[in-house]
Amino acid sequence: MDILLKPIVTEKFTDLGEKLNQYGFIVEKRANKIQIKQAVEEMYGVTVESVNTMVYAGKSKSRYTKTGIIAGRTKSFKKAVVTLADGETIDFYSNI
Repeated sequence: MDILLKPIVTEKFTDLGEKLNQYGFIVEKRANKIQIKQAVEEMYGVTVESVNTMVYAGKSKSRYTKTGIIAGRTKSFKKAVVTLADGETIDFYSNI
């Protein structure tokens, strides 16, 4: 089971990374905080102080087109906010 699916690279999380040393990840829904902590420490070689998780439910979406109404659903996902120890950072742009 791959725990970390992708990092969240937005303006909000970039600001949190600079000010509070917090980074966001989309994670596997069944993963717990201990597994997320171990995965981040193993992948990025940093020390994790805490992990906060939240589960977002999928939403119903519809749009109106020429052919009629198209309805669907967005996926539900789990987000983890990881706080690192002082002096440690994660650079998501190093592989580019």
